[in-house]
Amino acid sequence: MPNRHSHDDAPDTLQTFRYLADTPEGPERDVLVEELVEAWLPMAHRLALRFRNKGESLDDLKQVAALGLVKAVERFEPERGAFESYAVPTITGELRRHFRDHGWDVRVPRRVKDLRNKVRSARRELLDQPGHGSEPTMEDIAARAGLSLEEVRHGMEAMDSYSTLSLDAETSSATGGFSLADTLGKPEAAYDLIADREAAKEGLRTLPEREREILYLRYFEDMTQASIAEKVGCSQMHVSRLITRSCAQVREHALQGVDAYPQAA
Repeated sequence: MPNRHSHDDAPDTLQTFRYLADTPEGPERDVLVEELVEAWLPMAHRLALRFRNKGESLDDLKQVAALGLVKAVERFEPERGAFESYAVPTITGELRRHFRDHGWDVRVPRRVKDLRNKVRSARRELLDQPGHGSEPTMEDIAARAGLSLEEVRHGMEAMDSYSTLSLDAETSSATGGFSLADTLGKPEAAYDLIADREAAKEGLRTLPEREREILYLRYFEDMTQASIAEKVGCSQMHVSRLITRSCAQVREHALQGVDAYPQAA
């Protein structure tokens, strides 16, 4: 009469486990572990399927389940009973730890994660009650879960932290198909120009009036050096030297102001 198992993916490997228990560390033991893992891998994949549709890739979940299976195979003691009874909680625990440690898009403390689970469970229980068609209030959830209103509030905020929206996600059809990225601000290049002008003001005040006029004609009126020389009554070469010297003076004054700011603060 064939052996009867609780699941079709539970092979009869008791003798192999007994042999493994008596085999010391080495290549032979590694081969036995690999053989047992391969035999029980369908069960691990079945357990991983229980956690699908929770925001994690099924392939990743199968890898986590396989890791839990390896741990179960290496730690199992045949005299304690059936391997499946030991392996299922081991693999399931590995999957739950994966969601606890890696399934959150935003890192939150463990205490807040526990609050989130309690709030979610209480909310689901209230919604499953006959005749309870509306969304439970925070007071209802607090009474059901035995939490304070502040704890319920933290738990509900954590529910929104479990997964985040992509910037390419559409906000709503009513907005005409705009993505979340379309609602975000963008860097404004003019802000840098404003900062530069403010930094240059004090240095410009230290220049003689003629130098200030030359810089204004060059950089605000966009006049050529030859036109400026004709306007102020000097050579183009002299204008060029004045522009170079004046810019260096303004730049040095601005840099001195930056260096002095931390000391003043």
